[in-house]
Amino acid sequence: MLHLHTQSTDCVACVNECERLCSDREWRARYRGTHPHPIVKGDGTRESDLLRLRFHPVGSPCAVSVELNMHSATMRYRRWPLTIECLLVCSAFLLLEPFRTTVVSAGGLPCALRQYASGSVCVCNVTYCDTLEFTEPAELGNFVLVSSSSAGLRFAQTEGNFTRQSTKQHRLRADDITITLDPLKRFQTVEGFGGAFTGAVSHNLNRLDGALRESLYKAYYSRTQGIGYRFMRVPIGGCDFDLEPWAYNELPINDAYLSNFTLLDERDLLKVAQIKRLMEVTGNDDVRLIGAAWSPPPWMKSNNGWTGASRLKPEYYQTWADYHVRYLELMRAAGLNFWAISTGNEPLNGVIGFLFIHFMSLGWTAPDQGRWVGQHLGPALKNSPVRDVKLFGCDDQRYTFPWWFGLMDQGHPNATSYLDGLAVHWYWDGVAPAALLDQTAARYPDKLIFNTEASLGDKPLQQHRPILGSWERAESYILYVMQDLQHSVHGWIDWNLLLDERGGPNYANNFVESAVIVNATSQEEAYKQPIFYGLGHFSRFILPGSVRLEVRSSSSDVAVVAFERPDKRTVLVFYNKANWKSTVRIEDKRYGGVRVRLPAKSVHTLLYL
Repeated sequence: MLHLHTQSTDCVACVNECERLCSDREWRARYRGTHPHPIVKGDGTRESDLLRLRFHPVGSPCAVSVELNMHSATMRYRRWPLTIECLLVCSAFLLLEPFRTTVVSAGGLPCALRQYASGSVCVCNVTYCDTLEFTEPAELGNFVLVSSSSAGLRFAQTEGNFTRQSTKQHRLRADDITITLDPLKRFQTVEGFGGAFTGAVSHNLNRLDGALRESLYKAYYSRTQGIGYRFMRVPIGGCDFDLEPWAYNELPINDAYLSNFTLLDERDLLKVAQIKRLMEVTGNDDVRLIGAAWSPPPWMKSNNGWTGASRLKPEYYQTWADYHVRYLELMRAAGLNFWAISTGNEPLNGVIGFLFIHFMSLGWTAPDQGRWVGQHLGPALKNSPVRDVKLFGCDDQRYTFPWWFGLMDQGHPNATSYLDGLAVHWYWDGVAPAALLDQTAARYPDKLIFNTEASLGDKPLQQHRPILGSWERAESYILYVMQDLQHSVHGWIDWNLLLDERGGPNYANNFVESAVIVNATSQEEAYKQPIFYGLGHFSRFILPGSVRLEVRSSSSDVAVVAFERPDKRTVLVFYNKANWKSTVRIEDKRYGGVRVRLPAKSVHTLLYL
């Protein structure tokens, strides 16, 4: 179902746009109108045409009912009281072969679509925000298909059944793409998805109207209305997405016993209140926090600065370990229990990255980090009241895998034995092959592998800001998340949950993209980017404990990944990379098959029992 919006109270503009999109011969529509405005009628249509739209004067300015001559499948929409004045739903986009199929409206509240030069966003304000709600398949062979596309689909839903057919009926058409599932071949277990709660996120949220703020909490972390995030990465102290660089115990200097680190910072207290409220309004009691430090106070570092080439002074190895334990203990006392921390954000930024990175960092070589972990941080954690907190190593780019961990063990033979997981960032995935992840998983089979940071707008030739409505950026996310999942990754965490229109605030002017952009001027609107929906196609459906299954696509135009969930439902996420429509037949030997027509540049999640 394609959601179209116009600023006019006259629905004619909507109809014209629908007719343009439905002009394909196969989907030509017949319009019948009782709406007071004149209705543009399709020419040369017949009573047997697939689609019929009826416009009804329900409220102001219009409501639309859509009927499909497809085994009496019916869907109906009504106008919601939005500032966007007219909603038209058009079924031009797909979808299924007409056997035992019901087309239904987008579950929950539909997207309030707004068009920008680069594409469409969904607008949330103080009174309205779209939701993702659906009925999970309850009988064998039942499915729900959720779809989003560059043309404006956002979590549109279709329900139906797999069908077993005779050999003649089952014969593939020449241009069909086949997706074939083998549920007996099983791979890694996925722990979940998430985003980062930085100082910039906290600052932006604090400026919003309370109702909008809570809608955004639900959009991300609700497991019944949102995209069901589980993980939240939180900086230990400051990071570049803050109003200024900062750390605990900046004064007094040379204070090896951290005598001034006995309380949380006021910025922490705000985050604590916000995160607790997020958990409360979403009803999500399984939000798992992962901490990471960008830099200690400058007096612990060889360059006595926040950024640049640096090392941790050896005399403060134990102090820096104690600093992490102190933070975890203070957070626990404040009511937030952390699930994990890392050994520190992007250690190579202070070794080679300082040439072009100008925000908080601490440089490590792998052997030095191994010595610190093996002799100080690992034992400090294990001998503390927060010994249950997991430790992730590296927290840097894919090109560090797997050699970094071998060199850590050269620095100290027990270094990697203290690691529960291995953390990777995505920024150079285009040049570092995904096979490095598989090699690492084979060498360290008892370790979790998490992608812990991703964003766009960071490269020299990219626009260093959000691009409202960019499907191109959403496509990058969809394909790289899929690639990681196909190559041994257990968890996937995005960077900032939300930023302002500039892509900040960021004291180093390191502005980037985000899945949600807030209007910092009005403080009463937020824009869900296509990236948000791309991520939601994975995070809401691939539940914690899901096991990846073998699945193959017969065409490079359609990428796919598959999982079996703990509730025994199967999830397929597939993406049509082509600039044209494709027809895909999904085969599961347990239930049969289903044929799906995919719009150009569209992502789909198929959930079935």
